[in-house]
Amino acid sequence: MAPFFGIKGQEKVMIEVRLFATFREGREKISYVEPEKAKNGEDICRLYQIPCEEVAIFLINGRHSDLQKPIKDEDILALFPPVGGG
Repeated sequence: MAPFFGIKGQEKVMIEVRLFATFREGREKISYVEPEKAKNGEDICRLYQIPCEEVAIFLINGRHSDLQKPIKDEDILALFPPVGGG
């Protein structure tokens, strides 16, 4: 992940958030969150106004996780809604 530069050129590390399927409606496919604004997946849901109960799959760095697990700088999160088909 490329670093972001804040005030006076200081490097700022971010958390990457990837949204899939219906979670992308009205939102960016990939966006970034400052680590101070989110400590876990539940905080990410609140920031993106996604009800936590609508998250069927939550990945941290490609591994299945739960929304209560702490997240940190440079983590890559992926949120998937339930997917139907037939």
